[in-house]
Amino acid sequence: MGTEISARSFTGADRRAFRRKVRDCIGALERMLRDDIFVDVHSSPEPQLGMEIEFNLVQDDMAPAMSNIEVLQAIDDHAVFQTELGQFNVEMNVEPGPLNGDATLELEESLRSSLRRAADRMHRHNAQLVMIGMLPTLELDHLGRDRITANPRYEALNEQIFAARGEDLELDLDGVPLPGTDEVESLREDMNSVVPEAACTSLQLHLRVAPEDFAPHWNAAQCLAGVQVALGANSPFFAGKSLWHESRIPLFAQATDTRPFELKNQGVRPRVWFGERWIESPLDLFEENSRYFTALLPEVSDSDPMTELDAGLIPELRELQMHNGTIYRWNRPVYDISDGQAHLRIENRVLPAGPTVLDTMANAAFYYGALRALVDADEPLWREMSFDAAEKNLVLGAKFGLDARLYWPKIGWVGSDELVLRCLLPLADKGLETFGLSSKARDRYLGIIEGRCINRRTGAAWQREQVAGREAAGEDRRTALRGMMSDYLANMLQGNPVHQWD
Repeated sequence: MGTEISARSFTGADRRAFRRKVRDCIGALERMLRDDIFVDVHSSPEPQLGMEIEFNLVQDDMAPAMSNIEVLQAIDDHAVFQTELGQFNVEMNVEPGPLNGDATLELEESLRSSLRRAADRMHRHNAQLVMIGMLPTLELDHLGRDRITANPRYEALNEQIFAARGEDLELDLDGVPLPGTDEVESLREDMNSVVPEAACTSLQLHLRVAPEDFAPHWNAAQCLAGVQVALGANSPFFAGKSLWHESRIPLFAQATDTRPFELKNQGVRPRVWFGERWIESPLDLFEENSRYFTALLPEVSDSDPMTELDAGLIPELRELQMHNGTIYRWNRPVYDISDGQAHLRIENRVLPAGPTVLDTMANAAFYYGALRALVDADEPLWREMSFDAAEKNLVLGAKFGLDARLYWPKIGWVGSDELVLRCLLPLADKGLETFGLSSKARDRYLGIIEGRCINRRTGAAWQREQVAGREAAGEDRRTALRGMMSDYLANMLQGNPVHQWD
């Protein structure tokens, strides 16, 4: 959900003071990196896998349920379930756990238990949790300012984005034709709120890393982003339109864009950002954030990070964390404190939620395994791949899913499914084995990735096939989307991975 704030309006003096404090925080972080004031992840038994899952809420008729506050009160588990920006969203924070032995199998069952318990408690509210990248039954009328969750952070964020932009948001997307058609659908709309951002529900994967290992892990995660999206695409419909296989990627970028047309033409960087170069240190990313992006929520604390370091304390670096939380890198650097010790982690944000718990676990296992193998490789992949190629892969993977052709060093342009089957699945298995994950768990999750590639069926592909078939049988788009969502929810609850759905 992000760091809470108490103010909703800010002055120029607030912004100048906040800018100075962010620079102070970066100076303190640089000193901490130099003096090695971080938890030793190599010798610590601390867990390594963490995730957040965002959900949509739907009514029995598959329309969005604008009732997240009531639902959360009914679930009554604030340590696990929290609000998100839209009234039709909630977020689930999964307790971190180890990435070895059969731990992921235990985590999978824990996820199922938490969701069953939540479903039992919320059934009286005509609302159900849905794991999906974008809710196909969301319409533009559902995305006004009155649909923002009542929370000072969300309200201030909305106001500050529009104050920085000075005009309405522009949504401008062209789609990919549905199976059996040649029609390219498009969406052109002006919006007066950031609620379209809430339509983009994601799976966020966290990995704690030592400072000296941060750069290779981040670089490797950037290399994998396009493949992850192609494999996990689950967001093909928005506002009644058939768009990209993973429409979250362009929609999220546009829904939080503080740049009017003229600033885009000047090359001002967007707040949803892939980046522009490989890095050598985590400090590179935090310094870029400070250098390129104005503050959206410039609330200043009384703490002095250097004074705290001099006193032998671990500084919170609150301003740095607040600023970082309003810059939406697809692989975000995170500074945090746990059990009184500072640590760094990478928050991987490219994946959509769903379609099932099992698919979610498979997506996570593939990412962690492939990431570890790329970091451990004798020749770093990012030294053979341009940064622009990695960014282009993300766009192609998001637009075309498993139909995308991606660039990969020593292979060239190759189908995303073939790339995974020939190259990345063996690497992911090796990486998970290095972590210590059992062969039973590796086979279970990577077997799902293999089946997805062989059947060429992601969540997005299934949704597109279903809607195309329903429309060919005579249904209009709205009826087809609601019928498809009803079948989607039934399949999700049954729990079989999406490549096995009828």
